[in-house]
Amino acid sequence: MSKQTQTLQKQTQTSENFFDVYKQNVEKYFENAVDSVPQNLQSLTNIQSEWYKAWKATISSAISLQQEFAAKTGINTDISEAAKTAIVDTNKQIIKAKSVQNQIFQATTSAIQKNIQTWTNSASTFTDLNKNILQSWISTFTQPRN
Repeated sequence: MSKQTQTLQKQTQTSENFFDVYKQNVEKYFENAVDSVPQNLQSLTNIQSEWYKAWKATISSAISLQQEFAAKTGINTDISEAAKTAIVDTNKQIIKAKSVQNQIFQATTSAIQKNIQTWTNSASTFTDLNKNILQSWISTFTQPRN
């Protein structure tokens, strides 16, 4: 257990102010949420890697089976230079499309992150504005003390 978590637990147990307790619990929640991000990312990375391995193994098995069938049945598997060029060129285009897709994904995630940061900054500004409005109302509706 981290020192920060222990400190928050002690404060939660000893504080009787609603807002202090509320803030402390919100802090604990988000500390835990942020701590889990690397684990979640690693899990998703592992799943994607396993998916590609499974997909590759499946396709390789299918090719091997077809190759064995062709060899045992005497099917001619020679390919013309034009067909070979078409297959290779198509694969190059698929790889380029995947690369563009990855670039779009990176740009999109970067834009999302910047939008979240902007929202966070706006939330702070909005809170400051509300504080100013609240202070204005309080000063307007409260009697000065003599």
